[in-house]
Amino acid sequence: MSDDRIYGLQNPSTKGVEGKKRYAMVVDLDKCNGCMACTVACAVEFDKPLGVFRTWVKVVDQGTYPNMQRRFIPRFCNHCDYPACVRACPVQATYKDEDGFVLQRYNRCLGCRSCMIACPYNARHLLPEARMKDHEPFMVSDKCTFCDHRVRQGLAPACVAACGPRALIFGDLNDPESEVHKIVNTHTTQVLKEEMGTKPQVYYIGGLDDASNEESYLERSYQVKADMNAFKENHPNAHFCKSNIMEPLD
Repeated sequence: MSDDRIYGLQNPSTKGVEGKKRYAMVVDLDKCNGCMACTVACAVEFDKPLGVFRTWVKVVDQGTYPNMQRRFIPRFCNHCDYPACVRACPVQATYKDEDGFVLQRYNRCLGCRSCMIACPYNARHLLPEARMKDHEPFMVSDKCTFCDHRVRQGLAPACVAACGPRALIFGDLNDPESEVHKIVNTHTTQVLKEEMGTKPQVYYIGGLDDASNEESYLERSYQVKADMNAFKENHPNAHFCKSNIMEPLD
């Protein structure tokens, strides 16, 4: 008897596909005041252990004294259209479902950390061995899920519901009446590390500039270049990459 269960596959992008959903987050950096309500709501929703974060707010100080500015950058899993973590998982514990959610099957995870290394957005963590409740998963990879369990019931993600200044807007990009669709199509937005070609679905308004302040994928090591070349050669969706030209390994 055939096993119809499908693990770890990257479902094709549904962005713009009629009859399909494509969930995305818009972050208005001009509205974020650094209250951290999103991180607290996330911690409560998922009984998050101390020391790990599904959602966090990066604090960046720009300029020189006395002309300085503090900026707050909410960060999540980007639920990429072409997630590197899914490709990296050796046991297909990480997968992308038909609605675009990048999710985790704890029962298949080995805790090998391959997805954590592959993720260019530092969006994954390993759940510690010591948990408050006996039934909670431990020593496996975890991440933001866009609160898919809430979204499927018609609710907003916990972080969005808790955001007082409405800096976080969530919805279906394929729905022309949704707020996220209207914002993405009428405002200038940016995504983190666009050069990666992962097509992240978290869009920022207000200009990231150098605020992400992380090592660019353009500064890649020999091993990462070799891995990306192999991906471009073998992945059926490799055409999405900014450049399909093989990279010199010197």
